[in-house]
Amino acid sequence: MKQFIPQTKDAIALSCVSIVALSWFVAGLCDVLDYIIIKVVLFLGFGILFVVAIIYGLKNDAKKNRPEDKLQDDSY
Repeated sequence: MKQFIPQTKDAIALSCVSIVALSWFVAGLCDVLDYIIIKVVLFLGFGILFVVAIIYGLKNDAKKNRPEDKLQDDSY
């Protein structure tokens, strides 16, 4: 059962996006998108995912491949 719980940030984000996308699809198939509460829940889920993605995108730091104090000659 533990293998179904995502452990990494990428897996958690992919799971959340998949759940929201499948929710839109199933709600469209079942013709319940006309109900205001369903629209509110789905738009809130999309909005929360969007805000979290922006926060992670701004917080993401570029990682350097080499330490700065040890220079390496790549000319050959």
